[in-house]
Amino acid sequence: MTTTSLALLKAQLNFDHDYDDALLAHKLAVAEEWIGNFTGTPFADHGPIPASLTEAALQLAAYWYGQRESASEVRLSAVPFGVLELISPYRESVTGHVAS
Repeated sequence: MTTTSLALLKAQLNFDHDYDDALLAHKLAVAEEWIGNFTGTPFADHGPIPASLTEAALQLAAYWYGQRESASEVRLSAVPFGVLELISPYRESVTGHVAS
């Protein structure tokens, strides 16, 4: 179960069908888990979820949906441009406090 809605991800991708709902839900769950691992706090524990974290989850899930292959002739990045900038302010420092 994700905090970010599948409907919002489908709007991000401009999808009006449900052919890939299971795959999209999986990508969204992985994106939220990745963000939680990066910040040091589970995604849902940021509540209320800041808009920038939701946007990062949408961008990650959409990117990973579009780039499903592990290899490509085009140079790919692990995360799309801008995601780290969106979530970095929420990353815990070594002392356990959110970076400011």
